[in-house]
Amino acid sequence: MKSGSILDEILRVKRIEVAEKQASMSLAEIRARAADQPRARGFQDALEATIHAGKPAIIAEIKKASPSRGVIRADLDVGRTAAAYAAGGAAALSVLTDTRFFQGRDAYVNDARNAARLPALRKEFIIDPWQVYESRALQADCLLLIVAALSQSELEDLHGCAVEAGLDVLVEVHDEAELDRALGLQAAMIGINNRNLHGFETHLDVTRRLAPSALGKRLVVAESGIKSADDIRALREIDVHAFLVGESLMASDDPRRALERMVSA
Repeated sequence: MKSGSILDEILRVKRIEVAEKQASMSLAEIRARAADQPRARGFQDALEATIHAGKPAIIAEIKKASPSRGVIRADLDVGRTAAAYAAGGAAALSVLTDTRFFQGRDAYVNDARNAARLPALRKEFIIDPWQVYESRALQADCLLLIVAALSQSELEDLHGCAVEAGLDVLVEVHDEAELDRALGLQAAMIGINNRNLHGFETHLDVTRRLAPSALGKRLVVAESGIKSADDIRALREIDVHAFLVGESLMASDDPRRALERMVSA
């Protein structure tokens, strides 16, 4: 990783947060809590069913703020937003839980799932097995693993823990080297993030460049920088049919209507 980047700072803070959580609850205890949860809703299954029906599979994101834009929706109501997304045709939800940089909360996962019968991705910077089991204890159905944040051994270990915990996994990449690592992992879903996590600018050309190497091998999800139905249509033309959309929906006066326009693409 580039030294001194935003990602570096997020991971530095995350290590401190995880250590504090581990001090109050052991790995064995959080694993037991995870095991007590109902079976996860099928996140990948929901995306694939939507695609099979001929529609774009949109993972609609609940995100109050971001390092690049600051506060996006000051009046965020997680339950109401999740219900609006479900009514607007979302295939699944993505829920930000990082507090320091995104103003999320762990409780948002449950709030979203209680308001909509959609599977939910816990959008978090996962760096330790403790967080994997915590995600299932929070009733997340899927978690995100960011290749840029992890060594290959860490990536393999966390992926294995997630599978053991009954979670689907979206493995996020930003360039060719990271994509090679993800393909070697045998991850079922690969997210191509159009946002540079070091500088946070977005370019849809990242998906256009990387997707051909993964299509037909994995379920490809285009992430970030998707602002309109035109963007959805353009990416569907290159056979990408799953999308994670956040800021453009969160910043809309009517997130449900904004989502409906994308679903119709």
